[in-house]
Amino acid sequence: MTIFTVKVKPNSQQQSIEEQPDGSLKVHLKSPPVDGKANQELIVLLAKKFKVPKSAIAIKSGLSSKNKLVEIAIEPFIQLTVDR
Repeated sequence: MTIFTVKVKPNSQQQSIEEQPDGSLKVHLKSPPVDGKANQELIVLLAKKFKVPKSAIAIKSGLSSKNKLVEIAIEPFIQLTVDR
């Protein structure tokens, strides 16, 4: 399990993920922060970046905040791809 500090910018023109010097992520999302749409888009975008299923990503804190702690289960999926 890897935990990232993520700063989310909803209502952006385009999607992007920027890695910050401190190891955190700055994520620009197109979705508005309404009814969890931005959180859903965040999970989909992180799943694509880290090549893991959406179920491997959990928002641990900050569901209604721009600053979030996101846990990503990367290790088991890396191991599965190495074994094949």
